[in-house]
Amino acid sequence: MSIYDKHYEEPHYFGQPYSELVSFFQKYEPKGHVLDLGCGQGRDSLALARMGYTVTSVDVSKVGISDMVETARREDLNLVGIVADIYDYRVDADVNIILLDSMVHFYKRDREKEVEFLRRVMRELRIGGVLCVVVWESKRIEAELENTISNSSIDWVSLFDGLIDYPEKDMKMRMIIKRKRG
Repeated sequence: MSIYDKHYEEPHYFGQPYSELVSFFQKYEPKGHVLDLGCGQGRDSLALARMGYTVTSVDVSKVGISDMVETARREDLNLVGIVADIYDYRVDADVNIILLDSMVHFYKRDREKEVEFLRRVMRELRIGGVLCVVVWESKRIEAELENTISNSSIDWVSLFDGLIDYPEKDMKMRMIIKRKRG
């Protein structure tokens, strides 16, 4: 049983999707295949599927995936939920967008694992694919994220980089969206 299974007994445990994330992806074209790694109860996945994206959502929480899949079924959304460890999940070639919302924190005990995870995901994302990462506003976390991205051998085009509101928690987050160049 995942620690999050207990949290997700409460509906909408992490609240609604960020308005800035929703706004960006409403305007973004083409509406492709999103891989939401660490989707939880699907707050972002469901919003993206409602916009017309094909969504594959991965999380270790059976409760979160079950709730999300049931909502997607009721609304006839193009969304698949998979219970799996995101660190082991591989990016399929048909994925256009990878979403990592609050999935990397770079704590001392997790730093190496998260850096390697992020590097692997960036490598597996196809050329022209989009990477969207949301982290807590923190000089340390933001610097670690920027270093991991900039120290890769991958060339990126920035599509969005800024602070966004997390109203339910009365805090700021940093959202970075980049397109992978060949």
